[in-house]
Amino acid sequence: MKRTWLAGIIAVAAGAAFAQSGGDVVKSKGCLNCHAVDAKKMGPSFKDIAAKHKADKGAADAIAAKLKEGKGHPKVAASDAEIKSAVGYVLSQ
Repeated sequence: MKRTWLAGIIAVAAGAAFAQSGGDVVKSKGCLNCHAVDAKKMGPSFKDIAAKHKADKGAADAIAAKLKEGKGHPKVAASDAEIKSAVGYVLSQ
């Protein structure tokens, strides 16, 4: 029992150590090809997205679903953790 518990803690710690920041994810997944932090490109700026969803508490989940499913936005090939991190970064602008 103790070994299983310890292995679980080590796995969680290792995953946390390798998690990318939201800024790193938007760079590595090509988000900056269509978006910029403070200027409109092909897509809206991250600041405009954050302002639009400022009062919406469910915005992070809704945006993540759009990115995963490809509805209204090209589908993003990223893990759930990466998408969550990127969305958090965008909404924090």
